[in-house]
Amino acid sequence: MGGKITEIDTVSLDEANKALVIIDQTKLPGQIQMLSLTKAKEIWDAIYLLQVRGAPAIGVAAAIGMYVLASRYEVDDYDAFYAAFCRDKEYLDSSRPTAVNLSWALKRMEGVVTAHANEDIPAIVDALHQEAMVIRDEDIAVCHKIGEYGMELLKPGDGVLTHCNAGKLATVRFGTATAPIYLAEENDYHLHVFCDETRPLLQGARLTAFELQESGVDTTLICDNMSAMVMKNGWVNAVFVGCDRVAANGDTANKIGTSVVAAVAKQYNVPVYICAPTSTIDMATATGDDIVIEERKPEEIAEMWYEKRMAPENVKIFNPAFDVTDHELIAGIVTEYGVARTPYTESLKAIMDNKQKRV
Repeated sequence: MGGKITEIDTVSLDEANKALVIIDQTKLPGQIQMLSLTKAKEIWDAIYLLQVRGAPAIGVAAAIGMYVLASRYEVDDYDAFYAAFCRDKEYLDSSRPTAVNLSWALKRMEGVVTAHANEDIPAIVDALHQEAMVIRDEDIAVCHKIGEYGMELLKPGDGVLTHCNAGKLATVRFGTATAPIYLAEENDYHLHVFCDETRPLLQGARLTAFELQESGVDTTLICDNMSAMVMKNGWVNAVFVGCDRVAANGDTANKIGTSVVAAVAKQYNVPVYICAPTSTIDMATATGDDIVIEERKPEEIAEMWYEKRMAPENVKIFNPAFDVTDHELIAGIVTEYGVARTPYTESLKAIMDNKQKRV
């Protein structure tokens, strides 16, 4: 497919064919390939295999996916419809456990079904369509607001370091951690961005560096173990990263290696900002110790990016997808309702209370 990645929504709905459409991120940066998904197994695989990834994008994909699946149920009564819906909902929810947006979006869609229990099936399906589009539009608006608040933390000429991909490819549009960068560039800040490669799946190298460079941002790709050097050299004024789950005390789960970046940043007095839509804030999770960390296949480390196996056969491999950054290492959590500061138990609660008032 031709065109620029920045001109294509990461997740969308093919209205005519009632299909979930995503950019296959496993093919990037070499090929821009769109996938059209209509079956539960296809959607589950897309989430698990990281064809669609990033907490916000996963949530939107799950919402649209549930509408797509529900629109194909061949049932006439509510009980049968709800049973089929719950089966698919639980199945999709099992694809990735750490990102709270997945279960959050699925619960919202289920709430639509139960709220319309007294209506006929076509009306329920139509309501699911509307909610999926609301979730999608909310993501776009939320990311733009995060960009506005995040840009206030930057000044012209700053160097920024980011880890993994919290760019447009992790959302429908704009991104979370990259939204301040894109808005700053629109305002002639002329930032310089360092992208950690992000082992073992190389999201920083394949995705963030790709989309930033295509967008005209001054970008330098570095290996994960080079972050200390660029900070020590004074080339980084702030770290902006995304997040898959925020605990009530401000601990955050993000792509593996984020906690290392935060610890190094503390050593060199570089502020770390977590860009987190309120949909990723889980007030029911007290601390980062309570976050379930997904472990992935050892082949991602030993074989995935190599012509021949890189590691010895039968060596033990530990491959957690995420780690938890302690709240004490975080200078601020940037949400669509403003920037939370320590103590996070109070500031996050205030933001969530504010959100509830506006709903």
